[in-house]
Amino acid sequence: MILGSQLRKSRETAGLSRAQAGYEIRASESKISRMELGRVGFKERDVTDLLTMYGVTDEELREEYLKLVRMSNEPGWWQSYNDLMPRWLDNYVGLEEAASRIQTYEQQFVPGLMQTEDYARSVSSHGKPELVNDDVERRVAIRMRRQKLLVRPNAPRLWAIIDESVLHRPIGGEEILRAQIDTLLELTSLPNISVQVVPFRYSGRAAETSFSLLRFAEPELPNIAYIEHLCGALYLEKPEEIEVYSRALDRLAVDAETPEESRQMLRKRRAEL
Repeated sequence: MILGSQLRKSRETAGLSRAQAGYEIRASESKISRMELGRVGFKERDVTDLLTMYGVTDEELREEYLKLVRMSNEPGWWQSYNDLMPRWLDNYVGLEEAASRIQTYEQQFVPGLMQTEDYARSVSSHGKPELVNDDVERRVAIRMRRQKLLVRPNAPRLWAIIDESVLHRPIGGEEILRAQIDTLLELTSLPNISVQVVPFRYSGRAAETSFSLLRFAEPELPNIAYIEHLCGALYLEKPEEIEVYSRALDRLAVDAETPEESRQMLRKRRAEL
């Protein structure tokens, strides 16, 4: 996405259209559009030809572009699970790895980045132990591996808002839920993680579906709202779309208990279990 954005700026500086750029590399205007949005892979030869067409002659700058090409083509750890991961989730995990701030609202489950192994296994098997197989175990492994980003040196800021019903939905049984709440309490002791709980009286008032908002440190990258549905997922990045979801998060934060009050709710629910 960074490379695509920089190529777009170079093309616009040169005063060229996408159609002209596409002709240079024997591609369509729509492919140039997808390249500039970071939606397709890059070939060094194509980028080299485009840079020449755009008048980018500085060798150091050209090498920076080509370095980005090589980096963008390196497989991520999650791609070894491609046989289990739909394409839309593959895209999300890559964006999640690059995000500097992750804001998420969950109505049904504990957010994936905060799930225990047993809880994740129960979610993946729909709470039925007899459905646990190798595929389920590998899906759990993906989720556990994703969580490592929360404790790496440059860990993103995670702000999770969950509906109170999540704390009363015994996925896999009360013992698993109790252990999951213990883990939530442990995670909220980390400086980069906050959890807020929306009490029952405000459920569904500020947002009607679960979603995540990813923000990036690089100014070239747009914020992205991510919404899963039964057949796939939506990625929204237009400013007016991001504004809608940012406002929803603001309303949720106001409706929810504060982080400390939420920790008290977690402790209370843990005692009840």
